[in-house]
Amino acid sequence: MNSSLDRTDLRILALLQANGRATNAEIAETVNLSASACLRRVQKLEADGVIAGYAAQVDPQALGLGLQAFVRVQLEKHGSAAVQHFVQSVQSWNEVVACHALTGEMDYLLQVVVSDLDDFSRFLLDKLLNESGVGDVTSSFVLRTVKHTRALPIKQA
Repeated sequence: MNSSLDRTDLRILALLQANGRATNAEIAETVNLSASACLRRVQKLEADGVIAGYAAQVDPQALGLGLQAFVRVQLEKHGSAAVQHFVQSVQSWNEVVACHALTGEMDYLLQVVVSDLDDFSRFLLDKLLNESGVGDVTSSFVLRTVKHTRALPIKQA
């Protein structure tokens, strides 16, 4: 944990994670600061990269994106050129909303969001498997989401 974060900073972060549209006045009142002192703290958290950005959470179903899959990928080769090529490809694929490099048998875990099984099949065949360097792929489809949050567990003193 960033040792320069105090209890008030942590309370501000927790509040913004719960409600990113909270006004500065609302935040200031909740954490017992003046509006100007609160604004300075939030701006410092942004400048220091602790607050990485703000975004709306969009319902995938509302956009017709009804199928979510987790795809485990193993590369054929693990040299820096092969890895860099794969990473650049993944970054260009809009269907991939998250990609994590892993330890263990598989090299990467992709979170893929598409409209339906046909759309997933096109992604798999035309992009992922067509990508040179992919050795093995295993897919699992999400049946139901039990928990989904982007909020980090902030321990407040």
